[in-house]
Amino acid sequence: METLKYRFEQGQRRIPARPELVGVVGSGNLEVLIEPAEQGGACTVEISTAARGFGAIWEAVITDFQQRWQLADTRISINDMGATPAVVSLRLDQAVEALLEQSR
Repeated sequence: METLKYRFEQGQRRIPARPELVGVVGSGNLEVLIEPAEQGGACTVEISTAARGFGAIWEAVITDFQQRWQLADTRISINDMGATPAVVSLRLDQAVEALLEQSR
């Protein structure tokens, strides 16, 4: 297993006060847990992955996600069993959209 950590500053959007879990790691896919956290305005992402050596790809996918959503005071935990970048993006967007939809 490899653990990757990223921190993004200067996000604008805070998420609702409840966590959201999407995906199922046991399916050979991945799961994403997104939750509010006092982070001084930052969004942190921690990835545990079985696929070693893909840090540059993870960074590109996570950076693209943060540019779209501009999250602040958010902690994201990802457990990966070899999902493709497209699936990672889909699950991340799915988690944020589920949180925002239920807060309306």
